[in-house]
Amino acid sequence: MPREIIILECTEARAEGKPPSRYVTTRNKKSLRTPGRLEKVKFNPSLQRRTVHRELR
Repeated sequence: MPREIIILECTEARAEGKPPSRYVTTRNKKSLRTPGRLEKVKFNPSLQRRTVHRELR
């Protein structure tokens, strides 16, 4: 199976003392375009705005 399940966690929520939001998504293991950790801009419901979410390992 060339895709792996990853978890994205908010990078700004812990600094503000709120619970971080997490999203579950998949990524291609063999892709040369994403060699490092994946980052996406997603909505954080506790902060009520869009924030950067980084892949957990």
